[in-house]
Amino acid sequence: MKVKFVLTLFLAVSLVTTFAQTESNYRPVRFLISGALEFGGDELQRVLFTNGDTQSVNAGQGGSIAIGAQIQFPKADKFLIRGSIGYKYLTTQADNVHIRLTRVPMQLTANFMAAPKLRLGAGIVTHTGVKFNSGGLGGDMTYTSNTGPVFEIAYYGIGLSFTALNYTDQNNETYSANAFGITFSGVLPGMNK
Repeated sequence: MKVKFVLTLFLAVSLVTTFAQTESNYRPVRFLISGALEFGGDELQRVLFTNGDTQSVNAGQGGSIAIGAQIQFPKADKFLIRGSIGYKYLTTQADNVHIRLTRVPMQLTANFMAAPKLRLGAGIVTHTGVKFNSGGLGGDMTYTSNTGPVFEIAYYGIGLSFTALNYTDQNNETYSANAFGITFSGVLPGMNK
């Protein structure tokens, strides 16, 4: 319920700003679309295949897509605030079952435009709805996430990121969900610089 409300709020603010008619090119709020491919973290599960191969399911690994808003301040145009909510997904090589790790990342960052296309960002991130689904082959697991820092450097919307998180399972065991990532992001309508 909380996730649906935040998602609806971001979408509403973004749509109103996108379609609002203004006399200048300045738009303080823009619709944000982002994605990432991330790697790292501790092994949450190990999948054994019938041919003897194995595959690790790591806590920080997966691909994600997110939407949100970017806020730019009129008197400080080099500073941006970005907030997003998304879906992070990881699957395995299994052909006969759908084994997956899913998460809902929520992120808020302060950003500085060091150069016209070079963005430096730092903020906080958390994951909700962290679930390992075994596809019916074993027990499913749920995890909780702490709130941790995220750092990003991006040029022309393509960047590198580092996220520091921990997941805790139902038995109170903690796993590192730290991840390095390649990020992609853009805003609508585009920046005028």
